[in-house]
Amino acid sequence: MHALRVFIGYCAILTCGQNPISNLNNMPVVVKVPEVQEGAPKPGIRVMQQWPEEAGTEIHHALYLPAGEITAGGLPVTVEFAGNGGFKNQLGDESDGTVEGCLLGYGITKGKGAIWVCMPFVDRENKRNAANWWGDADATVEYTIRTVERVCKQYGGDRKRVFLAGFSRGSIACSYIGLRNEKIAGLWSGFICHSHLDGVRKWNYADSDARSALSRWARLNNRPVFISHEGSAQAARDFLETNKVQGRFTFVNLPFPNHTAAWVLRDLPETQQIREWWKQAIRKD
Repeated sequence: MHALRVFIGYCAILTCGQNPISNLNNMPVVVKVPEVQEGAPKPGIRVMQQWPEEAGTEIHHALYLPAGEITAGGLPVTVEFAGNGGFKNQLGDESDGTVEGCLLGYGITKGKGAIWVCMPFVDRENKRNAANWWGDADATVEYTIRTVERVCKQYGGDRKRVFLAGFSRGSIACSYIGLRNEKIAGLWSGFICHSHLDGVRKWNYADSDARSALSRWARLNNRPVFISHEGSAQAARDFLETNKVQGRFTFVNLPFPNHTAAWVLRDLPETQQIREWWKQAIRKD
């Protein structure tokens, strides 16, 4: 079914007059995401970080601080959730489900002018990050709130310019986790959702149905959301517009069939589009 949906979306692109890309992986990468290192956070370096509460476990996040001085009022912050692990397809797309494998936040900013935090899905029972689906969703909510508060306080993040981003599972998490209750919903200035959206289809967990998802989307409160999908984002548009979800949505159809966040590392018109969206979203009015 997934292959059929991609094919239909891909055909929709052809009818819209765009030039399709047969395989994104054949295009050169122009932005290289830094590897995660061990050590203390410092500008220009991406590090693994663990809070004292998680000592003795494998639960951690990844933190990147941009080079340069903190601007007056602090830096915008991108919080990102990864896709499911163990994914690989015939096009060469892969996802390992780890915080280390996240791409969106760095690709959008090219590592400049924003703090980037890659957040885990917390598996409390096994004391590790969950590579597939949610682990303990409520524990992830608590960890995310705690991390955003500490990163902003310790490293100069602007609490009024914190954005939530994700690919695939992570895209669903923008509302499944990010709008799960009023406290976490209040953290975000906007959202970046690439490939899948909470409520569009039912997955193999209890509250993935449209009604449950809409109870989460009701907390969006007209904030900006960038929504992209390989082939076509029409299914997301239909879901949100039919159910009258109140948000300022930007829908982007991507001209390739690849299921990956790595398009933000390539030189594409859509990459420039999301960077322009970002510039507008972080502006201080």
